[in-house]
Amino acid sequence: MKEHRHFALHKPYGYVSQFISNEKKGHKAKKLGLLYDFPDGTMAIGRLDKDSEGLLLLTTDGKVSAAITSRKVEKEYYVQLDGNIDNHAMLQLQNGIEISIRGNKYKTRPCEAYLLQETPQLPARIKKIRDDRHGPTSWVSITIKEGKFRQVRKMTAAVGFPTLRLVRVRIGDISLGQMKAGEVLELQKIYTEK
Repeated sequence: MKEHRHFALHKPYGYVSQFISNEKKGHKAKKLGLLYDFPDGTMAIGRLDKDSEGLLLLTTDGKVSAAITSRKVEKEYYVQLDGNIDNHAMLQLQNGIEISIRGNKYKTRPCEAYLLQETPQLPARIKKIRDDRHGPTSWVSITIKEGKFRQVRKMTAAVGFPTLRLVRVRIGDISLGQMKAGEVLELQKIYTEK
């Protein structure tokens, strides 16, 4: 019986959540294999787009991957927004909001969302976001159990506060903690329901 392996990665900004790319310009994209010598058959569990950072789990076990991408497991994000988000917008995020997924209207499920009182302690990003001269920003925590294409970015834009920086900090009971950008940890197991 094959012994499966599991990993936690702090995906840096600018990397795609893939080992190969089918896109025409994909040969120029920075892929996960540049960060660590993963074993054959390793797959990313879910994705973070190129502009997003944070916790990405990887495994050689397809069953574990399917379980984590199901709607049973929470994914928490810290999101820096353009502007000071107000209570009305926070309620819209919490109650679910209509976004577009591949040209179709989609109502997000209710989620946990709250304003972070302090700027989270995260590694500096390679590409600077912007500075205070361009207006205020705010940080929120958003926890969802679904994961549609660029969902969190679309949710914040739909309530009038576009995302400037997005960092996934938790999947189920596994947290990003103090991992540095690009750091990889091998895990004994990675799935427990939350």
